[in-house]
Amino acid sequence: MNPLKKLLVSTPIVPTLQNTMQQLNCCVLVPTYNNGGTLKRVLDSILERTNSIIVINDGATDNTSKILQDYPTIEQIHLPENKGKGNALQVGFKAAISHGYDYAITIDSDGQHFPEDLSVFLDELQKEDTPNVLYIGSRNMEQEDVPGKSSFGNKFSNFWFWFETGTKLQDTQCGYRLYPLNQLKDLKFYTPKFEFEIEVIVRLAWEGTLVKNVPVRILYDETERVSHFRTVPDFTRISILNTWLVIITIFYIKPRNFIRKIKKKDLKNSC
Repeated sequence: MNPLKKLLVSTPIVPTLQNTMQQLNCCVLVPTYNNGGTLKRVLDSILERTNSIIVINDGATDNTSKILQDYPTIEQIHLPENKGKGNALQVGFKAAISHGYDYAITIDSDGQHFPEDLSVFLDELQKEDTPNVLYIGSRNMEQEDVPGKSSFGNKFSNFWFWFETGTKLQDTQCGYRLYPLNQLKDLKFYTPKFEFEIEVIVRLAWEGTLVKNVPVRILYDETERVSHFRTVPDFTRISILNTWLVIITIFYIKPRNFIRKIKKKDLKNSC
């Protein structure tokens, strides 16, 4: 039996999100950089559901450190300087792995994600046939408050993810995700900023991790939301990354998968 399902069958689950988080050995990672206007609300809402939280302060220069002083029970990692969201996530993953967690749900601190949707990821995980799965939140990109550049960027990213992995997704850019930590711990990553969220899903898919979307809600409140995505430099970095991933796909991944398919077919015929 799948070890994940065996755990769920053998241990009765109390119908609260905190207990479900404990049963699935899951934590919440909150990378944050200069989101002092929304951070408290986000943390308070998460704490209503679970206290398995790790906050990564990515060298914030606003009042983030002061806000976090009011949360002594939450594990906090304070980086001395801002190195990018990708680096902050990798620091958070290492901390979660060191604590023995199997999964980590990442949620942005700018208020666009709904902590109530944590249960969406956990519900799907309990239904899954394999523990080796990565869930990405799928936003409604048609709603009125979604910026046009976000919708275009998502379509662009979806196409290249399909080309590089053969998997079609509705949303590849949402930062609200559930990661399988056991599959992450032995991989070396090369990107420190926003493009990391593309590198990690492609690399995991190449290693056999199932990557799927789950529906989540989204709020773009331009009166308080602070986005650190810089259109020209960050889009350029993403384009360079995709060029590199496409080259690897064409000259290594696709030939590797073809050879594996042939070997599997020959093995099946010989049995």
